[in-house]
Amino acid sequence: MKFKAFLTENGVNLLEKRFLPALEKIGKTCHLYLTHDNAIFLHNLLNGDGVQSIAQFRIQALFDDYRISSQNDDRIAFTIDVSLLLRALRSTVSISSQCAAHVAAPDSDSSNRLQIKLVKKLPPNCTVAMPFLTVETRGYKSAVIQDIPISKPLSRVQVVELQSALEMAQDLPQTLVQVPDLIQLQNFVDRMKNVGDVLNVFISKYGDLRVDVSTTLISLGAEFRKLLVIGEQANEPAEDQNLSARSRSSRSISRGDGQTVQVSVKHFSKSLQCHLSKPDCAFYGIAPQGSCLTVIFQFFIPGSRQSDKSISLHCRLPVLDPGSS
Repeated sequence: MKFKAFLTENGVNLLEKRFLPALEKIGKTCHLYLTHDNAIFLHNLLNGDGVQSIAQFRIQALFDDYRISSQNDDRIAFTIDVSLLLRALRSTVSISSQCAAHVAAPDSDSSNRLQIKLVKKLPPNCTVAMPFLTVETRGYKSAVIQDIPISKPLSRVQVVELQSALEMAQDLPQTLVQVPDLIQLQNFVDRMKNVGDVLNVFISKYGDLRVDVSTTLISLGAEFRKLLVIGEQANEPAEDQNLSARSRSSRSISRGDGQTVQVSVKHFSKSLQCHLSKPDCAFYGIAPQGSCLTVIFQFFIPGSRQSDKSISLHCRLPVLDPGSS
């Protein structure tokens, strides 16, 4: 089982400045799943507890000189501490930048590249070698090596199970609505945290998104209307347009044009932390039968409005109640 590659400058920026800070908010540890074509960070796909997140990168988006081999069809997966990986990258990048600033070697660009690889090492006071993910940069006169402890790589059966869970998590809701401002939504949810722990989420084919928290004493909510809809959509009946939000949602659900679910306020807030990955837009949708709430983040090719197919990120929030549809 072997893995070795060089992180590109774009790969370092994507991981260090955007995605790892976001993924760290989802959970302390995740699976890193490496194949010939993709590098994928997966949260909670096997245990089903908490927010599931899937951040997938084409190899070319992160790496140069990428080499991988294993008996599991050249697929390798293991558990890693996101915080440790982020800290190691930041430390290595900082030291590498300092070396580059002080040494004007002709080949400094290539010598300061960050190499990442799987190794086995014997930790102090241990008799058994342990697996590590090593981040290394070589300067003009020195080398900086950061060893990140990882789990034992997954077995063939476990890799197949992880791949199956990944494929199941790719199913999209039939209706998705675009949220125009994640920061604004985050501010609303931060206020709702003080009211209750359960968030009601309503989405309609008319482009409506409503989130609210209710107790016996108080109800606090926010509604977004006439949002961009992808997938199944419908025109809102004229007689509904002047009704209250609750009346409109009840009528749309009875027509089969809307769905509502309950999720944890904490989980919803965690998914919003993915704004740290700097997406260009985000979409919310409820899976069939209200099985989960899905959040899809879209990234554009810089300087364009075309979707960047080399990067994808989405979350699936478990529901506390299947709601109605």
